[in-house]
Amino acid sequence: MKKVLVSGGAGYIGSVMIRLLLEKGYKTRVIDKLEFGGESIVDLLNNNDFEFIKGDIRQKDDLKKALKDIDYVVHLASIVGDPACAQEPELATSTNFEGTKLFYNLANEMGVKKFLFASTCSNYGKMDDPSTLINEESPLNPISLYAETKVKSERFLLDQPKSSICKPTILRLSTVYGLSPRPRFDLTVNEFTRDLALDKELLIFGEQFWRPYCHVVDLARAFITVIGSSEKDVAFDVFNVGNTDENYQKKMLVDEISKQIPNVKIKYVHKEEDPRDYRVSFEKISSKLGYKTTKTVPEGIRDIISSVQLGFFKDPYDAKYKNIR
Repeated sequence: MKKVLVSGGAGYIGSVMIRLLLEKGYKTRVIDKLEFGGESIVDLLNNNDFEFIKGDIRQKDDLKKALKDIDYVVHLASIVGDPACAQEPELATSTNFEGTKLFYNLANEMGVKKFLFASTCSNYGKMDDPSTLINEESPLNPISLYAETKVKSERFLLDQPKSSICKPTILRLSTVYGLSPRPRFDLTVNEFTRDLALDKELLIFGEQFWRPYCHVVDLARAFITVIGSSEKDVAFDVFNVGNTDENYQKKMLVDEISKQIPNVKIKYVHKEEDPRDYRVSFEKISSKLGYKTTKTVPEGIRDIISSVQLGFFKDPYDAKYKNIR
């Protein structure tokens, strides 16, 4: 059985991914400092193929312990999103960039074969031509500290010698949505759906700007696809992760929610400028690796409506469902 180390495995994407890895027969280890608690993975402590290490990816000793006998690394641990990075910029830089450098260098020293790095499509910033789709060759235009740390990390990894034992792969993720063992309601689809499902008025700024969206399960599946792919197909390469058909404007998202919830209350505040506005192509990961998404935004909306209206969350506005403190 191959061993996979997932950093940030108790998080929104990680807690989904490690369950899929275990189902696929991988021995799975998580390193996480449990900033938001570990309820999302506590049940896995019963699984003999699962191992947990409480640690910080900025600490060499923690990483060495976590990397022992590991074949593949999935590096998710990060200060995620513009608000969280703006709130603690020094922590964001030390975690997202310095931590990634330390993590990769130790992984290479310790003989790890693959290093999968979770980056973001927000690295593209704003598209020059709204009529065309952005692809992996398009210029990067980071407009936030979060994206800056991801771009710097990408460049560091891709600049490593091709002869390195540990081969990096960059996955630029779409904006995520959907249900997870570590729920979040500070993500666009989840937040909009929660508010409208609870009969709140939704205030939307810049309804015309584009983003690609991808379900948390499908993002997790993409990493497993790369782990199972041949080295020649993924080493030192970059893949956008998502589905080209799942590019949406904010108003389009609301229209999809409105199909499932009658008489929604919406107020639009028009904005002419948004620093991020991008439609993305996902042809490369599909054609090269055979990856296809399995879920759509309307399906994710349906599940969030059900979970909220049926009372799965005692208080869906609780701060624990955000990634900032």
